[in-house]
Amino acid sequence: PSAPPPPHPSRRVCVYVQRKKERERGEREEVLLAVSVYWQYDPDSSGFISTERFRDLLATHGSELDPHKLEVLLALTNGNADGKICYQDFVNLMSNKRSNSFRRAILQGSRQLRGCSLRDEVGLGLSQRLVRHVAYETLPREVDRKWYFDSYTYCPPPWLILTITIAEVVVFMYYGFQLDRLVLQVSSPSFLKSPLPYHPQLRAQAWRYLSYIFMHTGIEHLGLNMAMQLLVGVPLEMVHGALRIGLVYVCGVLADTGSLAVSVTDMTAPVVGSSGGVYALVSAHLANVVMNWSGMKCQFKLFRMAMALVCMSVEFGRAVWLRFYPPAFPPCPNPSFVAHLGGVLVGLTLGVVVLQNYEQRLQQQTLFWIFFCVYTLFVFCAVFWNIFAYSLLDVRLPPPP
Repeated sequence: PSAPPPPHPSRRVCVYVQRKKERERGEREEVLLAVSVYWQYDPDSSGFISTERFRDLLATHGSELDPHKLEVLLALTNGNADGKICYQDFVNLMSNKRSNSFRRAILQGSRQLRGCSLRDEVGLGLSQRLVRHVAYETLPREVDRKWYFDSYTYCPPPWLILTITIAEVVVFMYYGFQLDRLVLQVSSPSFLKSPLPYHPQLRAQAWRYLSYIFMHTGIEHLGLNMAMQLLVGVPLEMVHGALRIGLVYVCGVLADTGSLAVSVTDMTAPVVGSSGGVYALVSAHLANVVMNWSGMKCQFKLFRMAMALVCMSVEFGRAVWLRFYPPAFPPCPNPSFVAHLGGVLVGLTLGVVVLQNYEQRLQQQTLFWIFFCVYTLFVFCAVFWNIFAYSLLDVRLPPPP
């Protein structure tokens, strides 16, 4: 007898979609069951249970879980050096919010499955000690630190922050020789004639919305920004990658550029300097340290946080003083200080979400989309403000440079 004809393609698609829905429904039920069981072992609702109680949980209810997930959870328990399992880690692993690379790393059977702390590793070379230092500087969970230590290869290197910093130094030195001054370059009559700074009269030139970060008011401005950018930005890029750190940095830059926050609050002032991007990274990192204070194992963290806040305050105070100092060439005012505030706002919202979700898919984080949509809405509103508000409010702008 002849073989039965193959099913119609549309029928195969329907069967596939139906099976996918059934599988997703089963995964949701499994997650809900696991969460309800978790809270039975955490009666105080602290968000943590000891590894011993977690092993009892897996031994009692392990038969109700998918074998692969059970294996990952066992590996996570065996490799935990803190002696407790975080509720968020548990939910992320159960709901597939952890990336496949993280799951493979847990199941490798290497260093992260042993109970010893990463600090106890001996015989490490200089580059390995640097990676370990960066891990303890930026990551609050031991399992994340171990996975990062095992997987980081310096390929690609932290090129983004280094490239931006080198470009800023080159531009500063070029205009330093051209203007024949390194301190308070903004006092030179030719400073704002550059094609890089933002000027309210030239806001139609779109490249100025980003290019202004390469101009600084003087060596004191560049020095503080460069120090914070390298000390905080490079380690963050080594851990989170150029794409995520670039997202936070660029959003911080755009949040304070003349067409956005400055154009709304300080409509006649120009803008220079990378303070928006720098403050977005620094404020996001400091907020992440505070929110995970007990898990962060970096040395002298209280002292270093105080020093970072002092540096940020000094730079912000310098910017406020310069803004209200009598301008060298009235009626054009000195550069605005709103840049710093816009960067901090981005860092405390979008930046914190990005840094908290190491090795997790940002597109599956509801809070990320909320902040991203609010930020995008702000950008569109600011663009329309720039198009219509200046004429409607009859703002008297300084003459073009």
